[in-house]
Amino acid sequence: MALARKRQICLSNTKYYHCVSRCVRRAYLCGEDTLTGKSYEHRRGWVEDRLLVLAKVFCIDVCAYAVMSNHTHIVLYVDDKKANRLSDKAVLLRWNKLSKMTPLGQNFLRGEQLSDVQQAFLNKEVVEYRARLSSISWFMRMLNEYIARRANKEDECTGHFWEGRFKSQALLDESALLACMAYVDLNPVRAEVARTPEQSNYTSFKKRSQSAKNSKQPKLLARFVGGMNKNKSKGIPFELKSYLLLVEQTGRCISTDKRGYIDHHLPPILERLNLEPTNWLTLTTQFEHLFHGAVGRIQAIENYCSKTARKRRSNRTNSLLLLAS
Repeated sequence: MALARKRQICLSNTKYYHCVSRCVRRAYLCGEDTLTGKSYEHRRGWVEDRLLVLAKVFCIDVCAYAVMSNHTHIVLYVDDKKANRLSDKAVLLRWNKLSKMTPLGQNFLRGEQLSDVQQAFLNKEVVEYRARLSSISWFMRMLNEYIARRANKEDECTGHFWEGRFKSQALLDESALLACMAYVDLNPVRAEVARTPEQSNYTSFKKRSQSAKNSKQPKLLARFVGGMNKNKSKGIPFELKSYLLLVEQTGRCISTDKRGYIDHHLPPILERLNLEPTNWLTLTTQFEHLFHGAVGRIQAIENYCSKTARKRRSNRTNSLLLLAS
């Protein structure tokens, strides 16, 4: 018998969860229907865009994701402490981005005086919305329901789009989190959809790789904070460079029960991303001491300064030494 949803998600044990949703239709969530020849590839963008929109609204961080042909993988971190710190106004404004606000909420935001009874009802609304902002069930509901409605409208049909509610599994320790994230990021390679992880469209790994080229991390994904003061920084407790290398080395392993793997003749990922190992180590250990203000390769800094009418290139020297192409 399946375990009740409320028992599957227990934040006192872990705040990391792996969620999987599968499409019920033969026509696929994305990809190409071999029977009709119609392509559904554009729906991958729907999922990725919606996922990142929800990451801005909910107090839930996206650690990893991969949009496959008929299912999605998402690794989430629930930041319930952030939800509890939000003011009532912030809670209402966030939820209003996803759903129409009630008249009471509208009156409150306009600064109108509420009666005791109205305030009591508003307080109940805020409590409910606050709980939803840190709820994986509501996060996945807002993702899957949106995609289902949009796909049904495009297909001019009704009925179920997903085979059921999403499946979730708790990631109870760092080893489980690391293994699951690598599994998700390597899904397209194992399925022979892409040759390398950084070429896998609509995945978190590609977004991280694109940002890593500029010595940054994506704003809408959970940050890697390995080596930082964990009392001050919230995020994935590993170093980004180590994670990239781990996924790379794992992807090069040939498994008899899996089709795809990274070709052994390809250069290492740090070379493919044009990241010199020694410089990368310096960047990730002394970043705040080395850079003040905008950071990037020389051309990027020049473009930035030109567009913002800045004369001083404060990071030019360190960029030449550490971020040279």
